[in-house]
Amino acid sequence: MTASRFRFDRFLLDLGDRQLRCDDAPVELNGRYFDALTLLVREAGALVSKDRFFDEVWRGVPVTDEALTQCIRTLRRQLGDSAISPRFIETVPKHGYRFIAPVQPVDRPDAAPPSAAAVPDFRRALLLVGGAGTLGAGGAGVIGGLVYGFIAASQPLQPGIGTLSVLLVLLCVTTLVALLGGAGVAFGIAAAEAAAPRSWLWRTVGGAGGGLLIGATVKLLGLDAFSLLLGQSPGDITGAGEGALLGGAVGLASWLARAQSLRRGVAIAALVGAAAGVITVSAGGRLMAGSLDLLSRAMPGSRLRLDAIGGLFGETGFGPVSQIVTAGLEGALFAGCILGALVLARHSLRETRFIPR
Repeated sequence: MTASRFRFDRFLLDLGDRQLRCDDAPVELNGRYFDALTLLVREAGALVSKDRFFDEVWRGVPVTDEALTQCIRTLRRQLGDSAISPRFIETVPKHGYRFIAPVQPVDRPDAAPPSAAAVPDFRRALLLVGGAGTLGAGGAGVIGGLVYGFIAASQPLQPGIGTLSVLLVLLCVTTLVALLGGAGVAFGIAAAEAAAPRSWLWRTVGGAGGGLLIGATVKLLGLDAFSLLLGQSPGDITGAGEGALLGGAVGLASWLARAQSLRRGVAIAALVGAAAGVITVSAGGRLMAGSLDLLSRAMPGSRLRLDAIGGLFGETGFGPVSQIVTAGLEGALFAGCILGALVLARHSLRETRFIPR
């Protein structure tokens, strides 16, 4: 529901004024309890899990189940409701709560008709959601760069090359590639979401299109740069196909996780991303680790090696098992970080009513 005021029974819930009224008389509620009631009313008829309450009402503040129980008890008291014979809030044992009373969105009497002034709101939503997803992807790049950097630095290095140098180089490379890829995917999903908020196909296509565009551009420029500077190309590094598949997976995950809590949404995205990573490598593609290994073997004198990963799986060098496992982990990390950032951005926009739920 996208309205800012909701009527149920004798009550009017005004999100703009953050006030609950009964027969035009204010009903006292503290901020968190008001947010909990808002979440229930907006999701009227649907189960709201405990995790969603903790993520969207308490927003990461550690609390026990008793805090939520007390919140619901207070809401029922203020609404004149009963847990035994509920008219408003129904308990779903071990899972959460459901608002069961009919809810009617109410327009403000002085609301202005839609006009060109609403355009900046759309732009803000696009920029915030796309920017958040880009930063989330950057976070995934930082984590991946640290992991691969420490693995590469743990092996014997040539004289003159320090552990810190190896770590910083890989950190910069993976973060830059993740930011670029994440920008394409996140802005593609944000644009598709604005065009068709409830379509899984649009989000999937938006993510795939953004990933394909950035993947193709980065690969083209990368190969041209190697050919220009070193006189040879490293081969088939990650590019358009990999970007499209992983971007489409993130777009689909964003639709699958649309009604889930932050933790469950990230978990769903991680599973979908991991599957996309495994499929990519199984189809002959490469993600970051596979591309780094290909680069190191194609460049004479390269001192970068990821053979230590293969050793964990009984392989000599960075073999097929290593490629599948690292691709699955990279896909999970990339998709999970982007989805987590998108969820937080959407929640922020819902609070200011820039996008629909």
